[in-house]
Amino acid sequence: MIGSLVSPALRARVRGLALPIALAFGRLGLTPNMLTVIGFGISVAAAVAAGFGAWVVAALLVIFGGVFDLFDGALARATNRVSRLGAFLDSVFDRAGEAVVYIGIVGASQAAGFSAGTLLGAAAMAASFMVSYTRAKSESLGFTPGTKMANVGIAPREVRMVIVTVGLLLTGALGGIVRPVTVYGAVDYWWAGRPALAVSLALITILATITTIQRIVHVMRQSPPEEIDNPGGDHQP
Repeated sequence: MIGSLVSPALRARVRGLALPIALAFGRLGLTPNMLTVIGFGISVAAAVAAGFGAWVVAALLVIFGGVFDLFDGALARATNRVSRLGAFLDSVFDRAGEAVVYIGIVGASQAAGFSAGTLLGAAAMAASFMVSYTRAKSESLGFTPGTKMANVGIAPREVRMVIVTVGLLLTGALGGIVRPVTVYGAVDYWWAGRPALAVSLALITILATITTIQRIVHVMRQSPPEEIDNPGGDHQP
């Protein structure tokens, strides 16, 4: 198996740390599904902040939303409320929350005339979706059931979240992506946050693409030789 940068042991330790807070939310009357929707709301707030160029605020909200995302599953397991509907909602809102952040980045880049940011933001979103799709499709077909596919590939959602957070923080610290000023007849990009944002989005795109390839290879290794040599099936999406 091609391991993730986030090991199963680390995942377990983090979930253990989240449990007391999740139980506190439960005592307030919040259900796991409510926490899932609240986590998505935090991602929307991060996207709005990014769209308005509040990069540091957006970064903090992305991190907060990522941490908050731990609580719904922890509460569900601790209170024996694990359900297929809850797992479905958690997966769907996770994907939507990640997408909306990229939409905020793309919107801000477009407004600032930063075409590289617009293109790379769209590319990062597409590459990230492919990581999730390969897991969902493979598990629906019986490959690597449960959550084991989450451990395949170098850049699962947690890694991408860290990269985009660092990118947003650096973008804000370096002055954002406002149109660059001309200094002595030369356009000075390097005193703004454009390179930081571009590099972080490009890194997500590359690592997510590698992760998708790793997951495809992992599924192929589980397939019978006759399916690889003579593939069949309906080939429907």
